[in-house]
Amino acid sequence: MFQIHVINIVRNLGFFVVAFSLAFALAPILIHYLYKYKAWKKKPKEQGLTGDIPVFKKFHSLKEISTPRMGGILIWGTVLLVAIGGSVGSMMFSGQWASHLNFLSRRETWLPLFTLVSASLLGLVDDILVIRSGGAYVGGGIRLRVRLAIIAAIALAGAWWFYFKLEWHSLYVPFYGNIEIDGLYILLFVLVTIATFSSSIVDGLDGLSAGVLIPIFGAYGIIAYATQRYDLASFIVVLIGALLAYLWFNVHPAKFYMGDTGILGLTVTLAVIAFLTNSVLLLPIIGLVLVIESASDIVQVFSKKVFGKKILQAAPIHHHFQALGWPESQITMRFWIVSWVASALGVMLFFLSRFLT
Repeated sequence: MFQIHVINIVRNLGFFVVAFSLAFALAPILIHYLYKYKAWKKKPKEQGLTGDIPVFKKFHSLKEISTPRMGGILIWGTVLLVAIGGSVGSMMFSGQWASHLNFLSRRETWLPLFTLVSASLLGLVDDILVIRSGGAYVGGGIRLRVRLAIIAAIALAGAWWFYFKLEWHSLYVPFYGNIEIDGLYILLFVLVTIATFSSSIVDGLDGLSAGVLIPIFGAYGIIAYATQRYDLASFIVVLIGALLAYLWFNVHPAKFYMGDTGILGLTVTLAVIAFLTNSVLLLPIIGLVLVIESASDIVQVFSKKVFGKKILQAAPIHHHFQALGWPESQITMRFWIVSWVASALGVMLFFLSRFLT
């Protein structure tokens, strides 16, 4: 058993270094071409879901028309390259270590890799349309209802895989145990995936999204390893390595933004990973920042539509703090801290729950 842990720890550290190094080396090339082809909005956004957006225009108008989108290509592209490279390497070389180069497996990583790439390609199309259309108004890219429909279709494909291929019919309730939910599993999978997708609005400040997501994925990496899903743990480690390299170039002042091609794939994949580790009910705790971001936007829209007034000065909530006078870097790093603490709390509850039930 000790030898297995040593091998897996070394393997994961190796995957992390390779993913970070590859993404770090590719980033300047991607940045060069994004600037060369002016991959940014041609005019700043003028309206949001609740109408005029003075706070956003005050702080972000210049960034929108001078900083390229589509930096998320670096993240999912790196994961895809490492996954393919590891699989090919395991077939080309012989020996004990060669077999550990491949972390692609039917039960653990086929589905998260599929959702990462498919949702990211959807985001890539949306980014391209936003850039070509100018993107000054909500809906400059793929319409929201169309995006939701495609995400729902991806979620249905994932739910089908879980229910019929992996034969998952039960849900683990912390401090209680597994409960059989049968066909409701499909509905729950789709709803959680769409809800997690809605948290993509976290990609709004320099360094915010990647810095918040790294501890969240890290928490699920620990849970995956603890539940002996070693291939999934390796997949998450590769994803974190790519995210960290992206963050190097995305901290203030950002060289690029991940755009929808990054954040859509990451949020949808997070939901899949939560189900694969059978700890989806811990997702609201581990992903607390995502919940707060999404909830703040929903409450703001609801209040504006129903009562005719805004609760926050701006939404999502990170823009509200900007309106209060918080420096951008301060908001970003405080959100990072909250994400780390919430992720640690979620992991702690996971271990306590498994120990006590």
